[in-house]
Amino acid sequence: MSAANTLQRQFKDLIRSPVPGFVVDLKDENIFEWSVAIIGLPNTIYEGGYFKATMTFPNDYPFRPPTFSFDRDFYHPNVYDDGKLCISILHPPGDDPVSGEKAEERWNPTQSVESMDHHDDGSQCANVYHLLISGSQLLKSGQCRCREQVELSKKDIPPGFKMPTSEKDFMIAAPVEIEEDDNFWYESGDESDFDADDDDEDFDQDEDED
Repeated sequence: MSAANTLQRQFKDLIRSPVPGFVVDLKDENIFEWSVAIIGLPNTIYEGGYFKATMTFPNDYPFRPPTFSFDRDFYHPNVYDDGKLCISILHPPGDDPVSGEKAEERWNPTQSVESMDHHDDGSQCANVYHLLISGSQLLKSGQCRCREQVELSKKDIPPGFKMPTSEKDFMIAAPVEIEEDDNFWYESGDESDFDADDDDEDFDQDEDED
């Protein structure tokens, strides 16, 4: 599967089943460049923020990770002055003896946009939501600066968009269970099933006449 096809599938999945607190769109209809928004979690210094960012995907995705850059100033130790985000899951696959990062902490081709941006999937990878939580713990001395950025980010909230306000709003709902129909395989309604029986009967009658 090509990178474009993989991204189209993941984009459609996120549109069909949105991740709470995470908004996606395409930039100029380019499947390799996404406009995203991360919504600040309740009870953190980023609460109420609508932080827009750009995700850019390489031509060999998912074998290499995307880049993630905030569009406005974002105060956090893991964010460079140019807005680029630096977390393990966005680093190329494999061990890094210099930083000490292990392969399981970094990007691998089984990752997706959803695993990068939201809940813990059981791996050791730090994702964007871990970033917001850790930022609140590390940056208590910079609360005023963060609050200013939160207020500024609210200008980017689309008209009519309903902001999540409680922790429950950020929880992924359990999938709806579909009841199995015991008669599914017996009531196909396909006339060809009956035609096949009729043909067999005709064949048997021909043999008897012979």
